[in-house]
Amino acid sequence: MEQETMLKEILKALELHSNHMHTKMQEMENRLETKMEELENRLETKMQKMENRLEAKMQKMGNQLRTEMRQMVENLEEKMNERFNRLETKVDSLRIELSETQETVDFLSSKTLQHERKIRELYRQQ
Repeated sequence: MEQETMLKEILKALELHSNHMHTKMQEMENRLETKMEELENRLETKMQKMENRLEAKMQKMGNQLRTEMRQMVENLEEKMNERFNRLETKVDSLRIELSETQETVDFLSSKTLQHERKIRELYRQQ
């Protein structure tokens, strides 16, 4: 009987130890889950912050790009207007020259006609 009692005592001790180990393992599992949740939350927070910073940088770059493009378009328009003005000035001066040339041609034509008339008259008089 004594062996049976000892065996029962050993079994009870093992069962108590097993329960104690199970409790300890459950506590470790709970702590591990808590830590993992904390890590997950911190990771999500950091990722959200990174996403926000990235969005802000992209927005800033987009705004800078729009500003630079507007400036380029304005510069191009300014250059084109300047060149059109110069071209208009040249065309105007060519018109004036053409008009003066036409007046000169008209004058010379009239003088030529006058001289031809005089020559004909002189020729007739002979």
